[in-house]
Amino acid sequence: MQIDWHSSSLTRTTVVDKNYKNTQNVRRFMVEQCGEAFRFDRDFMAWIRNDVPKTLGDVADEWTRRR
Repeated sequence: MQIDWHSSSLTRTTVVDKNYKNTQNVRRFMVEQCGEAFRFDRDFMAWIRNDVPKTLGDVADEWTRRR
């Protein structure tokens, strides 16, 4: 099932697939998980799209680890 990154309900178990998009919906989820300081940057976006299987929980944990 393909995820609508603009409007689907996102959770920590949502799988980041090949159709992943950095949308406002994803940003809202990440701010909830990581706090108001959350920001996308080029290196982090490249890590998200590096073809290694991951969930949004993994993405949130990696952002926290980097900070």
